[in-house]
Amino acid sequence: MDSDRYKRGLEKLKEIDGHAGEKAVDALKNIAPNLARHIIEFGFGDIYSRNILSLKAREIATVAALVALGNAQPQQLKIHIHGALNVGCTRQEVVEIMIQMADYAGFPAALNGTFAAKEVFAECDSSAQEN
Repeated sequence: MDSDRYKRGLEKLKEIDGHAGEKAVDALKNIAPNLARHIIEFGFGDIYSRNILSLKAREIATVAALVALGNAQPQQLKIHIHGALNVGCTRQEVVEIMIQMADYAGFPAALNGTFAAKEVFAECDSSAQEN
């Protein structure tokens, strides 16, 4: 797992998600190590490392897509909401993504996304108070 793609992907994952993304990938290593490797190499080493869109734009697109899918596990969406905040999105922008998705994915998807965002915001507040 020390290919250039893997190294580049791991660095990009850390830049976007910090430890939350690493934890999610590490959780896969015991059950599906090849899936974990593909997520790092392809998702972050190839796609997220492209320089056409900013990381902020990529996270906005990812959060919107996960909300619109409506079947993304809440932890996956929450990881990317954290990532969006880490790369410069404001809380207001995250909420606006949810409002935009109400029009295209429906109110249930937008509500689920909003409640996931609320949990992330609370986690961030709790973390900030501890530090």
